[in-house]
Amino acid sequence: MLAYPLIKSLHIVFVIAWMATVFYLPRILVNIGEAGSEPAVKARLELMGRRLYKFGHNMFGLAFLFGLVLWLYFHISGGWLHAKLALVVVMLGYYIWSGRLLKRSIAGGALPPTKMLRLFNELPVLVLLAIVFLVVAKPF
Repeated sequence: MLAYPLIKSLHIVFVIAWMATVFYLPRILVNIGEAGSEPAVKARLELMGRRLYKFGHNMFGLAFLFGLVLWLYFHISGGWLHAKLALVVVMLGYYIWSGRLLKRSIAGGALPPTKMLRLFNELPVLVLLAIVFLVVAKPF
């Protein structure tokens, strides 16, 4: 039966695409913060960020849809899945916060200092590491 590997593959591909947006959007925020008094550069970065954020929503939606199929149709379950989903919610909150910072910048508001944005940019790597470990090891 090829349905399970196909659905799982699609889920993984869309998760990877969403994670690319989760990693890159905060980097765009760092660049916006560093653009300073260059309005053309800032406007271009905000346009890129807005498009990336919209793309990320679509990728998350598709990853969620295929994950739901894995859970409901193929009965993927276990304590590891609950922990993974909790971390996915954390990652989604991070992504939404990044989007709100972008929207604040577009509206003319101030961003946090670039040093904080750089630290903020590194956090999802740790969460992703924990998610991957839970999926691969299924420790409980």
